[in-house]
Amino acid sequence: MKDKALVIDERRHFSRILFAASASIHQGENQWQTTILDLSLNGALVEEPVRFSHTGEPITLSFTLQGSDIELQMETELVHQRNHQLGLKCNIIDVDSISHLKRIVELNLGDASILNRELALFVEKHHSAD
Repeated sequence: MKDKALVIDERRHFSRILFAASASIHQGENQWQTTILDLSLNGALVEEPVRFSHTGEPITLSFTLQGSDIELQMETELVHQRNHQLGLKCNIIDVDSISHLKRIVELNLGDASILNRELALFVEKHHSAD
């Protein structure tokens, strides 16, 4: 019998990096402040904001890199909501934001081959969705 954590790791295609940053999420007319807990090329895990109510609409995640005026933004979908956390899967991201996100992941992974594999997977998943 396989260890449950091992099975979860086998299903995960994108490395998650710990990344504590203030952020905002927008859904329709609603906006909440939150904190990013971790990031990957495919999305983010954030703290569930007080009074958050999911309407089924896409959620836009926005945050600014610390010590700069560089803002990253991605349109996401809620894939899980538990333990006061929201799992957000990236559906749409602009070229500038993915470039900065790629650099963040690259600096934290320290292994270009992992990043290149994940970037190819990201492109494949998002290209096939069109």
